[in-house]
Amino acid sequence: MLPVAILAGGLATRLRPITETIPKALVEVAGQPFITRQLNFLREQGVRKVVLCIGYLGEMIQTLVGDGSQFGLEVVYSPDGPELLGTGGAIKQALPLLGPNFFVLYGDSFLPVEFAPVENAYFESGKPALMTVLKNGDRWDKSNVIFSEGLLIEYNKINPKPSMAFIDYGLGAISSDVLETYRTGEIFDLAQVYHTLSMKGQLAGYEVYERFYEIGSHNGLQECEEYFLKKGDI
Repeated sequence: MLPVAILAGGLATRLRPITETIPKALVEVAGQPFITRQLNFLREQGVRKVVLCIGYLGEMIQTLVGDGSQFGLEVVYSPDGPELLGTGGAIKQALPLLGPNFFVLYGDSFLPVEFAPVENAYFESGKPALMTVLKNGDRWDKSNVIFSEGLLIEYNKINPKPSMAFIDYGLGAISSDVLETYRTGEIFDLAQVYHTLSMKGQLAGYEVYERFYEIGSHNGLQECEEYFLKKGDI
C-alpha cells in the first residue's frame, strides 16, 4: 500500500476557541483525539507508512503519536518550518519521506473508503494524479468538480461553476513528478496543482458513494461525533 501524507499543519481558526491551545488533529471526537481515529483506520486499510505534515502546535501531535508503533504504523514527520507552507508546499517539503507515489489525506477528514481500489485505479489510469470524488450537489460543501462517464473534466475550488455536481472527497493519489516545478519552501496550495492537472486532462477521477466527515468547523465536528457514536466506535 502506498504511503500516506496527512496534511495537519493548519491554524484551524474556524474551530476556535478549541484550537487555541491544541492543533486540530488532537481535537477529541467521541472520546478520542481525531488523529488516533485516522491512524487506526489507515492501519485497517493496509497502510504501513504515514508522513504527518505538521505546522501549528505540531510538537503536540508528535508527543501523542510518536513513531506510530502504538498504531501498528511507521509515522514520520515533516514540519513546515518558520512559516506555514500551504497544502502544496507542505507536500513538496515532505517528498523525500514519501517516495515516487503516495496518497494525500487532509488532517481534518475522516473518509470511510477502501484504499486498495483507489490505489489500483490510480495506477491503472496512467495519469500522474487521481482525485476521489463524491456526487455532492452542494449538500456538504460547495461542489467543485465536473465528473462525467468516469472522467474528471475539471476541478476548480477557487471558481466553482454551476455545472459542478461533484466535490473533492479528500483522498488523492499523486506522483512526486507533478511537484517538480515547485521549489522546496515555496508556499502554494494543492488545489492549484489539482486544477492545473485537470485542465490538462492529467487528473484521474474515482467516484465514491459514502459521504465524508470533517472536523474543520463546529458543525462538522458535531456530525463527525454523531457518526462515531452511532457506529459505537468510542
